[in-house]
Amino acid sequence: MSGTSVDAVDAIVARFSDASPRPEILATHSEAPPQRLREELLALSGADRRLSLLEFGHLDQSVGRWFADAANTAIAGAGLTPRQIGAIGSHGQTIWHAPDDEPAFSLQIGAAPRIAAETGCAVVSDFRNADIALGGQGAPLVCAFHGALFAHPDANRVAVNIGGIANITLLPSTAHADPTTIRGFDTGPGNGLMDAWIQRSLGCNHDAEGAWAASGCVDGELLAQLLGDSYFDREPPKSTGREYFGLAWLDRRLTTLGRTLAPANVQATLCELTAITIADAVARFGPGQETLYLCGGGVHNRYLVERIAALAAPRAVETTEQLGLDPDCIEALAFAWLARQRLLDRPGNAPGVTGASGLAVLGGWHAAPTAARPT
Repeated sequence: MSGTSVDAVDAIVARFSDASPRPEILATHSEAPPQRLREELLALSGADRRLSLLEFGHLDQSVGRWFADAANTAIAGAGLTPRQIGAIGSHGQTIWHAPDDEPAFSLQIGAAPRIAAETGCAVVSDFRNADIALGGQGAPLVCAFHGALFAHPDANRVAVNIGGIANITLLPSTAHADPTTIRGFDTGPGNGLMDAWIQRSLGCNHDAEGAWAASGCVDGELLAQLLGDSYFDREPPKSTGREYFGLAWLDRRLTTLGRTLAPANVQATLCELTAITIADAVARFGPGQETLYLCGGGVHNRYLVERIAALAAPRAVETTEQLGLDPDCIEALAFAWLARQRLLDRPGNAPGVTGASGLAVLGGWHAAPTAARPT
């Protein structure tokens, strides 16, 4: 899984069993993209970006090669051979997500046949568009997995995934017995805007522990402009991406503000935006939920976690570590689970989350080329 910040692809090798809801994690690996590839992928989020078919093809193959390298390293780290892998679930790199267009679509690149050829493993990819074809948003896709893993018969829970975009999964105690009660949606920016702003301002890929945001002061006028976006008032189902919540979106509001802010104050305001929109979404749609369990890269932003905890009080805020799973593993693990669902011909979407008209088996199957299979 590589998210909207394009900072790394996370690969995980997991063993699943119907006898236990908890998968066994055999190996993990995180691999940063080549810097030029990252810059080219990040540039695609601009609405005026034009890409030739030649450039598109090269990017598609380059992402596939990057993902294959990460998968091979993870498989070797688990002490396994390709023959022992049921399938690789590859989300791909999202370059445009347009679930509200007519016709709707979501586009990920990452050359699944190349991954299959270079790993010798079957690959499942293109998870979103089967749900979209049924009228759904095609996202967030982790919610069904959150339900399978974290729903509890005696507790109301909220899983909060903070990647480039943040999303929540509302898991009432009934979700343990009835998965149709699962709800969730993208709340808006997660780390993505903060990462983009610090990259522009300081040349850093991310704000380590949120220290730069913590050094600034929230600007109330800018915050009000950001929160005034109609996306935050929309009823779910809804999903979004960097093509909407990007630097161009922020720049328009900074221009309207009509005065120059200290860059650290902008970062503090962006951090507060993420914290408020997560806490407000839980309060609005999850009354009575007891505990928020955080996962994704945002758990490493200490200041952001502190702000979420303050705004979500009296609800408790923990990480999925408290449930026995490393918060850095959850998204990659979700796509391993989705690949297994495809292998077993089981649905992988949650219609109550995406708005699809029904359940769907997600993902296209790519067998390893015969020449690539180990003897």
